[in-house]
Amino acid sequence: MDTQVLIIGAGPTGLTLALDLARRGVGFRIVDASPAPFAGSRGKGLQPRSMEVFHDLGVIENVLAAGRFHLTMRAYDGREVLREWDVHEGRHPTVERPYASTMLIPQFRVEQILRDALPAGTVEYGTPLTSFFQDDDGVTAVIGSQTVRAKYLVGCDGGKSFVRKRLGVQFVGETHEDQRMLVGDVRVSGLDRDHWHSWGGRADQWLALCPLPGTELFQFQASGVGEPSLELYRQIVRERTGLDDVVVHDATWMSLYRTNIRMVDRFRVGRVFLAGDAAHVHSPAGAQGMNTGIQDAYNLGWKLAMETLLDSYEAERKPVAQWLLGMTTAIMMSGNPFERRGDETLQLSLSYRTEDGPGLRAGDRMPDGITDQGRIFDLLRGPGFVTLDLPDGPVLVRPDGYVAAIGRSAIDAYFGANPVTQLHHHRVAAGAAA
Repeated sequence: MDTQVLIIGAGPTGLTLALDLARRGVGFRIVDASPAPFAGSRGKGLQPRSMEVFHDLGVIENVLAAGRFHLTMRAYDGREVLREWDVHEGRHPTVERPYASTMLIPQFRVEQILRDALPAGTVEYGTPLTSFFQDDDGVTAVIGSQTVRAKYLVGCDGGKSFVRKRLGVQFVGETHEDQRMLVGDVRVSGLDRDHWHSWGGRADQWLALCPLPGTELFQFQASGVGEPSLELYRQIVRERTGLDDVVVHDATWMSLYRTNIRMVDRFRVGRVFLAGDAAHVHSPAGAQGMNTGIQDAYNLGWKLAMETLLDSYEAERKPVAQWLLGMTTAIMMSGNPFERRGDETLQLSLSYRTEDGPGLRAGDRMPDGITDQGRIFDLLRGPGFVTLDLPDGPVLVRPDGYVAAIGRSAIDAYFGANPVTQLHHHRVAAGAAA
């Protein structure tokens, strides 16, 4: 084998998987057809659960330094402010939920932070996948001008995924041709950077300009059709704001978004896996796409290292994708995509439970807390399983921060069924969690 895992696509999903495999000592290559890193914002909302993932991966400090919480929404009629509100009002960090609300951070900055955490030159740009086939022992792929042999291949190559199409996996769902949105990253004068600005009482006259933290850019979002161009964006801003002093100067990225609501019928075919937008696309409402891809990768990484639980990847992530499509569609169809949303959008309540019941159960996210040994999330940080000896009994936590088993007999049964010869099993004696 030339490598253990071949990752196709270097967006947030592929980079998260690469970083997770790197800390496990699993050999991988990550390639991307684009000649350079993606330069647009596209996704710009990072959910609390993704921040918890980045805490474990050791990049949370850089992420928090590059983003912003609680940006106030402001709706206008021309220059008149009609309303101000905070979508996440009242959501503040707690001991169990240290990251309590969605953070604004452009996708290109998330990618940069993940990329910088890898050794320089790890991502091979300008290296398209042009063919692959698999057999019982591995996958043979042609990337660029090379033929590579890998034990597994993971398609993280977006909504137009070559991997998915080559596999012949169905992308089930629908395209809403009547729901289109012009998006882009623009430089604008005449607006402050302390509000997310919006105009337009009708859906077909809607415009929003959101400052992107850590940059001089605003993300432009507007209902409309036509080929994206600087002149079109300037025209929309002039007409919908009615203001002469709000001026679009230039754009670093522009795109026309069509609403697609689709997901695959399979996340795995033999030794090939699909993750992120290659497996599910949906309405942008609720800021879920980038986050769900990050968590697809986080669920898959430790299983690729362990190899004995790979079938559980689809079993756990497919229901999440189904829920995601329904939830984001409901938000979009509500007509109020910027209103306060339920906690489900924070992705902290997502669970892999196989049984119902009150309290913490196997399959639930392990909450943070303070013990006499330190912070739980810091005790869990790292690539291995962790046993927390809590006052109510021992809890075995999986490498992705979800509870594997509760109680000594259940933990022994888990390890009996799932040998962890490739992962470290740590025992942490912890006092009462706060």
